[in-house]
Amino acid sequence: MIQFADDSTKQLVWDMWKSVFGDSDDYMQIYFRHKYLNENTLIFFEDDKGVSSLQMLPYQFTFCGQEIPVCYLSGVATLNDYRGKGYARELLMRSFEVAGERGIPLVILVPQEDWLFSFYDKFGFAQAFDRGNEDLQSLKEIIDNSQGNLYSAYKEFDALYRSNDMTVQKSYSDFEAIVEEAELFDFPLKRNLRGMARIIDAESLINIFAGMYKDKSFTVKVRDEMLEVNNTTYQVSMGQVQKNPASIIEPLLDLDIRELAQLLMGFHTSEKTVPLNSLFPEKIPVMNLMLE
Repeated sequence: MIQFADDSTKQLVWDMWKSVFGDSDDYMQIYFRHKYLNENTLIFFEDDKGVSSLQMLPYQFTFCGQEIPVCYLSGVATLNDYRGKGYARELLMRSFEVAGERGIPLVILVPQEDWLFSFYDKFGFAQAFDRGNEDLQSLKEIIDNSQGNLYSAYKEFDALYRSNDMTVQKSYSDFEAIVEEAELFDFPLKRNLRGMARIIDAESLINIFAGMYKDKSFTVKVRDEMLEVNNTTYQVSMGQVQKNPASIIEPLLDLDIRELAQLLMGFHTSEKTVPLNSLFPEKIPVMNLMLE
């Protein structure tokens, strides 16, 4: 059985996180104070015992010039004795349903180990963010530049990312959590994160893409083995999108949901073959400082 957390189960989620990840209490206090909300926490119960959980953290993401809501999956955890039973799968599927109900078209995450990329691929996720090769600007430097004024520091920080397409944006409250965590670890230098994306609402994202690239014309048949709503053919022409068109505008693309995510986000599209490399402009999707 899956249910949202409530005040009586918050400690259960804490204990599960501690058991699975082994993070320090100082770090967990920062995370649970700034990011944890009952309504964004799903728990799987087996015989009234909470054995698996995940967090659905809300962020804004700049996509094709618009800021859209995304869900960042965090703390996906199953107690050791209950692994291999498909509980994480059930939680992930429920998180997709919740995202759809909340009008969130895209889910993102950062696998902590390489093998998890193949695990999440099974659920329609695709790599869409590269690990950075260079250090990000120092948070300590940004704060010092603002003479300790945290809001002024946030404005300088925000200016680095707000105008960038395909970028996870941070609110002031997000920045407060980032700084508090950085202080805990003596402001370590960070880099962009290698991450994955999963489309929840293909129609919404294709419409936004079409609105930005009015010169692009094509028909795309989308295949999604898990979310039936995405199994549709879309025709893109002159900024408009038509579902299940009576006639087909060439080229006709046949894409699974993973390929579609990478193409719409411009992930290494210049390396694709014709016509994909001309239809989908290359971008550099960015995700960083997620309290990882």
